[in-house]
Amino acid sequence: KYFLMLQIAASMMEKEKKELAVAKQAYMAEKCPAPNLSGDQSALMETCKKLHALIDAVDEERYDLEAKVGKADKEIDDLKIKVVDLAGVKKPALKKVRMSADAMLKALLGSKHTVNMDLRANLKQVKKEVKEEPAEAVGDWRKNIEDKADRKKMFETA
Repeated sequence: KYFLMLQIAASMMEKEKKELAVAKQAYMAEKCPAPNLSGDQSALMETCKKLHALIDAVDEERYDLEAKVGKADKEIDDLKIKVVDLAGVKKPALKKVRMSADAMLKALLGSKHTVNMDLRANLKQVKKEVKEEPAEAVGDWRKNIEDKADRKKMFETA
């Protein structure tokens, strides 16, 4: 079954090649007629000059087209870069990982540098200092209330 399909495909390809060759010959005969070589030397020189002029025109056109293609390619590359910039690079969501300080240092510094550090041992013990107010500042609470009452009277009379 597959062998039959391969044979059919091969014959179709041969047929296509022959058709292309015939089409090429017909195009060349139409566009490029055989040069008339009969005549004197001046006529041949004139024919050569015409051919050179045609070649020069084709070369100029080819150069212009190459420049346009190069410019278009550069523009395409710039647009591709812009598309990537606009789309942005999607970063994966980071996962929270619980890791000890030793493991973090090992990851940062590499496996060569092994730093075993007990960070809790290096923490200073902070003790709460109890504020001791002087006994004189506390005084009698009745005196404080009388002072406030005096202040209140000052505002009322004014």
